[in-house]
Amino acid sequence: MKVATAISRVALVAALALMGSAVHAQPTKTIESGVTKVALSSGFVSALEGLGLRAGTVRPTRLRNGVVNFPITSGAVELDNPKAQILHSGGLTLAPASSPESAEPTVRLESFIIDTTGSAPVITGLVIVKGALIGRVPLFNLQLPAGIKLPLKTQDGQLVLDGVGVTLTSTAAQALNSVFNVTALEGGFNIGTATVRACTGDEDEYEGWR
Repeated sequence: MKVATAISRVALVAALALMGSAVHAQPTKTIESGVTKVALSSGFVSALEGLGLRAGTVRPTRLRNGVVNFPITSGAVELDNPKAQILHSGGLTLAPASSPESAEPTVRLESFIIDTTGSAPVITGLVIVKGALIGRVPLFNLQLPAGIKLPLKTQDGQLVLDGVGVTLTSTAAQALNSVFNVTALEGGFNIGTATVRACTGDEDEYEGWR
């Protein structure tokens, strides 16, 4: 009986220790809304023009003065890792510049997910070519800003990451080259720089970020 009592006490102490650790651990935050903005690099814009391609958007994404935005719809982030999946609506389109703007775009890239749960951070997206759904593909590699400090901090229910590098994946480059019969695009091509503003609180600040 004494042995059993001692074991019970040890188990209780261990449980209390685990509870104490959980209190101090960084929680997983649910992402409710927000926006990811990407300032397109001049090199990317010039490359599209050189290839005779026109970039457009999938609603509700907007493209203004070289900056494209993607509304955040949901997701979750662990502040101490940081592991995250951040889901977006909207997207991008690519079509020959000579085609009418009212025509169906050749390529639609949409429903982007920022995913940092794997070995390297990446943006995946649904790829639709000439109206046919190809599937979800890793489109862009991400380079987190230098000097990022963990755990990540939220302020007023917001998590903000500035200066995130965005480059084209080899998979996406090969697919686009094949669709448009070109060879100019390659993995690592600089797309631009992203700013992620995610709302993790009760207030929806999204409209003020657009």
